[in-house]
Amino acid sequence: MNKHRILLVDDNEDILAGFQEGLEGRGFEVVPAATVNEALRLIASEHFDVLVSQLHTPHAGEGLTVVSAMRQAHPGAVTLTQDDCSVMQEALSAICLKPIDWAQIAEIIQKKLSSPKAGRAIDNERVAAILERETAAIIQDWLSHVERSVELTAVPLRRPQRTGHLPLLLADIIDRLRLHSIAKAHISRNACAHGALRCIQGYSLPMMVEESRMLHLSIFSTLQNNLGSVDFGTVLLDVMAITDEVDSQLKQAVLGFMTPQPAMTAGVSGRPG
Repeated sequence: MNKHRILLVDDNEDILAGFQEGLEGRGFEVVPAATVNEALRLIASEHFDVLVSQLHTPHAGEGLTVVSAMRQAHPGAVTLTQDDCSVMQEALSAICLKPIDWAQIAEIIQKKLSSPKAGRAIDNERVAAILERETAAIIQDWLSHVERSVELTAVPLRRPQRTGHLPLLLADIIDRLRLHSIAKAHISRNACAHGALRCIQGYSLPMMVEESRMLHLSIFSTLQNNLGSVDFGTVLLDVMAITDEVDSQLKQAVLGFMTPQPAMTAGVSGRPG
């Protein structure tokens, strides 16, 4: 009887080695990959029944890229990430600290293999719909990053002053995705006005870049948490469009910051208080 083949992707060497040993001990054939490029090469050249992926990479979207590639190349494969179940999450966090119940992990994988539809989306959603539905969660995640930043909290702002631009910028991103525009970014008056306001509030240009980076991370963290419903037929193009739009918004915000116009901030109380 052929063993089920698992592609195990993790950029933490201790977790990779521990999971490989534990799963091989439960009768699986495990192929490890420590980088995104290595995982993509294996997906393109070999057959797998299961993907177990947990990337800690700081580069937004790489975890989505691996999962998307697997679903495109091996649509019948079971995909498991840390967010799929509490047992996997506990095992990943405790791999170097205490014995893992590999029988339980193997049971989860076998159950999904025997009923693959249970591990796949019933109703696929475009990324635009997910971002619209999860706008409040993105803003809250972004704010949690900001509140841990000594650099950004050095400028004291009330929450509406801190986050008031986010619904507008996210709406611009969602509009771009719905227009299926990959190559052309929006001309965003919202981004320009945001930059002008941040200048008045006392931000620096590095602070503008940092909060834009945090928005990027929060968007992709939200998509990672919604892998069960995302439409993987379009997700890679959507990820490219999001990255380009966020970068374009930052450029336009910097231009607004450098040449603030009173009209851009009319009616908005931008002074810290």
